[in-house]
Amino acid sequence: MATVLIFLLVLGLLVFVHEMGHFIVARRNGIKADEFGFGFPPRLAGFVWDDEKKKHRFVKGNEEVVSPHTVYSLNWIPLGGFVKIKGEDGVQKDPDSFAIKSAWVRIKVLAAGVTMNFILAWVLISLVLMSGFPQQVDPKTPVSGNRDIQISEVLPNTPAEAMGLRFGDKILSIGDKRAMSVTQVQDYITTHKGMEISLRVARGTEEMTLQGTPRVNYPDNEGSLGIGLGETEIVNYAWYESIWEGAKATYHLTGAMLSGIYGILKGLVTGTHEGLSSVSGPVGIAKLTGQVSDLGFVYLLYFAAILSINLGIINILPIPALDGGRILFILIELIKGAPVSQKVEGMFHQIGFALLLLLMVWVTVHDFSKFHIFGNLFG
Repeated sequence: MATVLIFLLVLGLLVFVHEMGHFIVARRNGIKADEFGFGFPPRLAGFVWDDEKKKHRFVKGNEEVVSPHTVYSLNWIPLGGFVKIKGEDGVQKDPDSFAIKSAWVRIKVLAAGVTMNFILAWVLISLVLMSGFPQQVDPKTPVSGNRDIQISEVLPNTPAEAMGLRFGDKILSIGDKRAMSVTQVQDYITTHKGMEISLRVARGTEEMTLQGTPRVNYPDNEGSLGIGLGETEIVNYAWYESIWEGAKATYHLTGAMLSGIYGILKGLVTGTHEGLSSVSGPVGIAKLTGQVSDLGFVYLLYFAAILSINLGIINILPIPALDGGRILFILIELIKGAPVSQKVEGMFHQIGFALLLLLMVWVTVHDFSKFHIFGNLFG
């Protein structure tokens, strides 16, 4: 239950900030927002400015509101928020509607949500770096502080996954020996293939001993246990340094995610196993959120930053029904010198939305299988 709550809070923050970007830029460009809501409908309550009484008035439930001002609402489904922009359907042609504005203004409004996701990621990573966060260091560099042997990756369907190791675990000892270096841990695992070994790890504030058996035969790119290792040190930055370092980290993470998306698309085209099998949906993200939160609050902030970047990238891709898809049609309008037919554009967005729903269903079912959720539920 705690994992679900944390996941909803993280997801709510990302979606709310995204929608707030659309809202702010729309209002600054003279576009009316009929409603700006926290959470998704049905509406619980809200308020709107009353010109006659010169004060805000209370709005009950799904009461229909006719007003030149924005309704600010609190809604029942706590999954972020939404903004209802006047004329975004292309029908209303009033001076304060989205449809009547220039192509540049419409692109700015649509891109504002993505921009806010990247800004949020920058802010979160800067806070993390100011608070202190483990960073991988070269084992050959002199030790400047407490250095940890930390798990950077746990591959699926490996002995590491079976024994319960997780990303972020710090290896304290292996067998009866204290873990001093990545090389020492790797050598120990290599010399104990086919034999049960024990690892003493720290996860957040907890310590635990886990047992597993490294494989004798294994794929070349996995290793006998199926983990990635790195030596890390806690690094703190001053507030003014963290802003610049946070910007650099956001840039590098964005590049890494774009590379990952390219790999997924390439896998789909070539038919390799690295396609959609590496994608996780809400179920997988919720599970990962719970694991990351076990490591500590700064890890959760960093994970939220990664999700925010991911949300921004996905939304700006030229996919029908998403912000990038709508921007694509505006760019086509600029090239051909006339708007695309509302009927044609609407059809493309409907088809795109239907395909996204099918993809979400497929990914969710795949997550249930990948994370053994059916087995956990039914024993």
